[in-house]
Amino acid sequence: MSLSSLPPFQIHPPLLNSSNPWATTEADLAALYSCPYTGAVTIRTSLWSSFAQHSSTHQYTFFSSTRGHATAAVDTSGAEGRGEVRALEGNSLNTLGYSPIPFESYMEMLVRMNDAGILINPVPKPFIVSVTGTTEEVGRCYTFMAKTLHERKAPGLQLMMEINLSCPNIPDKPPPAYDSRSLAEYILAIGKAKSLAQSTNHPSLHVGIKTPPYTYPDQFHALIEALEASETLESSRCPISFITATNTLGSCLVLRADGKPALGSANGEGIGGMAGEALHPLALGNVKTIRGMLDASRHGRIREIAIIGIGGVSDAAGFARMRSVGAAAVGVGTAFGREGIEVFKKITEGVQL
Repeated sequence: MSLSSLPPFQIHPPLLNSSNPWATTEADLAALYSCPYTGAVTIRTSLWSSFAQHSSTHQYTFFSSTRGHATAAVDTSGAEGRGEVRALEGNSLNTLGYSPIPFESYMEMLVRMNDAGILINPVPKPFIVSVTGTTEEVGRCYTFMAKTLHERKAPGLQLMMEINLSCPNIPDKPPPAYDSRSLAEYILAIGKAKSLAQSTNHPSLHVGIKTPPYTYPDQFHALIEALEASETLESSRCPISFITATNTLGSCLVLRADGKPALGSANGEGIGGMAGEALHPLALGNVKTIRGMLDASRHGRIREIAIIGIGGVSDAAGFARMRSVGAAAVGVGTAFGREGIEVFKKITEGVQL
């Protein structure tokens, strides 16, 4: 399947989870897949090799911004639990990095789920495999995914790839999505990987990039410039199908009642990425701005790029707001962590009403 013959990017129903700690294990993914209210399942961001997770420095908590400090118990497992969830704590802070499960293990997990009949669904829903690493590693991940689909010939296994270029919690590794040159390098790597897959008759996959919350015009322009620059590749086609906007907002700090940092972190300061209700207005602004700039592009392929809107959606009203500013699908993170799988039913039923 060539790039031009890829089916249109679509998630139906247009509701899914974001890449987060509650989409880490095989049990997590099976529950999300079997939920009738999700149109896709996003896997927690993984590396080609495993990420060294430490319970003392990779943590998350829920908190209330109106109270001014963290009140929920901190989860020090890094992934497995939800900690203590209290009313009105619609925000989260995390100092997590990436999944401790490596990329290849996730691929083995998905193949195993397919072979066990777990992925039997009237309308197979895609797994969005979120990855990161060097440009070479990301290209290798794409090649591995295309090869897996070609060799396994598993009709129930639908795959897309998301490149997470926006995690704020990795010391000495600024998010590449803030820099047009770095962005262009990743887009070029995906273009090459797609061309290689096509030359070996492997299927082509939808690929997206996950962006951080942008706060001033030059950052948005850098994103669009990198996408438009890819139109000069040999294929003359931008290899990106969707943008996931946004990731958590970095450089945030939540304190305990005693004034000390609520979380441990790799830098010892307890500073991490914030998500949830407090991020919602910024996420809406990012989706609206990016959608408008994509629509204004002189390149038809750029205008076709879809947006998965993420940031502070916890109910039907938040879902509707995201859709109204241009999100083709809406992702849920903090509210999923707080409420569990039932949050997708709540949002769907609220939209129907």
